[in-house]
Amino acid sequence: MSRKKLVRFKANEENPNVVQEGKPIFEEIKGQWRARQFQNQNPLVVELACGRGEFTVGLARVFPHQNFIGVDIKGSRIWKGSSTATEEGLENVAFLRTQIQLLDKFFDQGEIDELWITFPDPFPRDGDEKRRLTSDRFLDMYKPLLKSGGTVHFKTDNTGLFDFSLNLVQSRKDIEVLGHTHDFYQSEWKDDHFGIQTRYEKMFSEKGEKIKYLKFRFIG
Repeated sequence: MSRKKLVRFKANEENPNVVQEGKPIFEEIKGQWRARQFQNQNPLVVELACGRGEFTVGLARVFPHQNFIGVDIKGSRIWKGSSTATEEGLENVAFLRTQIQLLDKFFDQGEIDELWITFPDPFPRDGDEKRRLTSDRFLDMYKPLLKSGGTVHFKTDNTGLFDFSLNLVQSRKDIEVLGHTHDFYQSEWKDDHFGIQTRYEKMFSEKGEKIKYLKFRFIG
């Protein structure tokens, strides 16, 4: 392991805005995010596959009276968002280092107000559908964790993943589609991300890739 990664992992161990294995709070946080991590009762917004945390931190800047949690397994990526939040004094930001398929181990039923899935791995190969963060497997996990009426936002540059996701949610009777577009920045929903662009999103856009966007909620 490189010295740079060792330094970053050490910082994650010391930074209270990172919840990860080895810290007592890691085993106790389910149902306790507001009380234990944020010490308030503000709405809880979770970003999956947050990477460097640019979007999570960006949302926290825009909405100081909401709590934001970025989830990713890569500690060296989380370090960036964690450090930025600390430097800026953003106390409404936290990061959870875990596999996303274990999300229900860390959030209680109805604990999440809003969910963002931003540029996840498309897993394009046949047979990998179950690994996609918008597959039935994951949707069935998200549903009980979201409060009634809680919105799910999905952004991707990958057309195959987007079409797969859109077709799936449209086929489910327990989902209401609130909006979708194959060209986010030319759509009526272009302000839904509040002007926050991650490094990867900028890179995709500069290459001419149109950003796709879908929002929906569970019903029933």
